[in-house]
Amino acid sequence: MPYGFHNKMLRVNLSTHEIALDEPGEEFFRTYLGGWGVIGHYLLKELVPGVDPLGPDNLLIFAPGVVTGAPVGGSGRHAVGAKSPLTGGFAASEAGGFWGAELKRAGWDGIVISGQAEEPVYLWIKDDHVEIRDASHLWGKKTADVEATLRKELGDERVRVAQCGLAGESRVRFASVMHDVNRAAGRTGLGAVMGSKSLKAVAVRGSGQVEVADRDKVRTVARWLRDHFMESGYLRGIHNDGTAGILISLDVRGGLPTRNFQQGSFDGAETITGETMTESILVERDTCFACPIYCKRCVEAAQPYQVDPVYGGPEYETVAALGSCCGVDDLEAIAYGNQLCNAYGLDTISTGVVIAWAMECFERGLLTPVDTGGLDLRFGDAAVMLGLIEQIANRQGFGNLLAEGCLRAAQEIGRGTERYAMQVKGQEIPLHEPRIKFGLDIGYATSPTGADHMHNVHDTALAREGAPIQNMRSLGILQPVAADYLGPEKVRLFKYRQAWRMLDNCLTLCMMMRDIFGADHICNLVQGVTGWNSSMFELMKVSERALAMAQAFNYREGFRPKDDVAHWRFSTPFEDGPAAGVRVPHEEIQRAIQLYYEMNGWDSDTGAPTAATLHELGLHWVAELLYE
Repeated sequence: MPYGFHNKMLRVNLSTHEIALDEPGEEFFRTYLGGWGVIGHYLLKELVPGVDPLGPDNLLIFAPGVVTGAPVGGSGRHAVGAKSPLTGGFAASEAGGFWGAELKRAGWDGIVISGQAEEPVYLWIKDDHVEIRDASHLWGKKTADVEATLRKELGDERVRVAQCGLAGESRVRFASVMHDVNRAAGRTGLGAVMGSKSLKAVAVRGSGQVEVADRDKVRTVARWLRDHFMESGYLRGIHNDGTAGILISLDVRGGLPTRNFQQGSFDGAETITGETMTESILVERDTCFACPIYCKRCVEAAQPYQVDPVYGGPEYETVAALGSCCGVDDLEAIAYGNQLCNAYGLDTISTGVVIAWAMECFERGLLTPVDTGGLDLRFGDAAVMLGLIEQIANRQGFGNLLAEGCLRAAQEIGRGTERYAMQVKGQEIPLHEPRIKFGLDIGYATSPTGADHMHNVHDTALAREGAPIQNMRSLGILQPVAADYLGPEKVRLFKYRQAWRMLDNCLTLCMMMRDIFGADHICNLVQGVTGWNSSMFELMKVSERALAMAQAFNYREGFRPKDDVAHWRFSTPFEDGPAAGVRVPHEEIQRAIQLYYEMNGWDSDTGAPTAATLHELGLHWVAELLYE
């Protein structure tokens, strides 16, 4: 029997209501593992170039990995993918919680959804039973209400629900796919794809188990993590204070994006830290499937904001996006903003950054009350920030324009507003500052999904001795590399670190583990789950393969090297604060991007992986698509 996979991909056509089964075989799963690899395979194989991301011919793909659902911390994740309505290119985003593990427990390795339903529907999966059901009674409801309704309707409180939210129904271009109410596949606008298909939700309940080849080997990894994670300063910190626990250290270094990335430190930082959250509004620590770390926050507040812990609590990205980036220092208002985003299904990163863009443009006189429907958009105004979240989700008023993302909004407005749109390829930049992490700028510029911090390098962690650089030694990175350096050693470090992180996107293993897991843990986990004799070499090739497919997809959709742009703002020095005078040198970042292309085997003129690169990765069929 196979281990780590069932050899069952569910196919659902919402136009015809046809339900079918793909059995791609063991070689398929060993080649791609899951996540990005599976998504890239289906998008390149089945999408015609130029497909409307919000049309019936786009695919929506739910893709766990071979370790998803195995009894070890970090295995509760899965990926969602499509062609992005925000960027027009490759889209993939990962979510934690319990949904992915439940799908594997139900006996499925993924779902490929095509077509477009005439009326709202939801998908009900109970082991081998798959049914398309009416969802008209769920349309327009908030995510917590949808989950509660489905659990009651299906008679099981342990049903796991993925859903598009009201923002997805409204086709907000940065709508999330929400899981377990408060776990978002947040980036690239996948909720809008789900909403465009009139697919309100996918409800899953499994009665099986994820069988592993060597339970003792898997158990050894699981116990090691349980017994040692508190030795990692980062993991101990996120257990205690969540990911927002890093906020104050970024502020002290001048790396906390403030007022649309104009500054790197925030006067109100102390009031919105993870520690402040723990001491004030935290009511519970939550976790994902099989994970001992419990990094998730559940927060609660009363007047003036009714914050319900069912919607979880804000992560670092959310606190910075809705907080410092918008100049807001009211933690309860930020927590309420997080609740609105989770209730409506909005990516908190894009939401905060698009609002911050509008605030900067207003303060510069590039937007007026005539444009904003009378709103006075000023940094620090929590009421305006919260009101715009409501408007965006419902596509009302000025929010209808912001729902397009800051690039499209700026192109519509003109007047020089595009200059202040903090985006790459149309996706808003996450809340990590390249001026204190130069390598991060390579990742923002070249990411196939648009600006992203997850499959990226955070230089400061790799500029000193410690677990991250020690774990990279197994890949041949033997020395720390300074955070403010962009020479060949940094490009090589970035390439290897990105591949290390991309592997998580294929295994769909939580990236938080990478601060403590080394190559031996990853290999032992994959071997223990699947029974394969996988080496780190083999696994890193899977990662390279996934990245090459994403790049090939973007090339086929018309992306070229000119789209891999380092934002001008990061080459402008901070005027004040702890990092005053610091900038990413423009000429150096351009040379680094060019060298990164060459190291990856991408054509410098077209941006596509060369035929030789694709053949070396075993992607002969992709080479035929692009070159024959």
